[in-house]
Amino acid sequence: MDNSAELVALREEYCAHGLRRVDLDPDPFKQFGVWFTAAIEAGVRDVNAMTLATVSPGGQPTGRVVLLKGYSHDGFIFYTNYHSEKGHHLEKNPRAGLVILWKELERQIRIDGIAEKLSRDECLRYFHSRPVGSQLGAWVSHQSEVIDARRVLDARMAELTERFAGQEIPLPPYWGGYRVKPDRFEFWQGRPNRLHDRFRYTRESESWRLERLAP
Repeated sequence: MDNSAELVALREEYCAHGLRRVDLDPDPFKQFGVWFTAAIEAGVRDVNAMTLATVSPGGQPTGRVVLLKGYSHDGFIFYTNYHSEKGHHLEKNPRAGLVILWKELERQIRIDGIAEKLSRDECLRYFHSRPVGSQLGAWVSHQSEVIDARRVLDARMAELTERFAGQEIPLPPYWGGYRVKPDRFEFWQGRPNRLHDRFRYTRESESWRLERLAP
């Protein structure tokens, strides 16, 4: 089935205010904070959802959506199973790309950098801040492994709920967080006629070079 004609007809014009160099903070982390706060105030749904791109040992790029769980000048944090596909990719090649899209604001942020594992203390603190069901889920799912049916997960959930009843759930040894330490940011603002505003920050030692890019 060829749906090309239907897809060609899908078009939306971006009409938000533009983005100028003078609007941007020289510090991309501070600029991220400004936009993230604006997205929260605008009521953007799943405001911390972001696409994480990694590369397999064979060179195949792969993307999936994860949740941003913290950020600072040290980097951007997400949590996962270290034995998952993304974990195996990052073990071999720690370079990672993040993309956050806030469609309601016609804004997009790209972040490229190096992913490094968080300390076990950091992971433990976050793990025990999660709902009990999510803590159990980290034990239940051997992420990215092939399973026969949904009942495998349901049975294991029932088993572990009983095993850990009335006690603190331990942090799985294979579960934790990564911090992506950026060396490049791009802030994208939608504009009419696909002539979007794009600004790239590139790390230069202890400072950042800011450049406008053609859309």
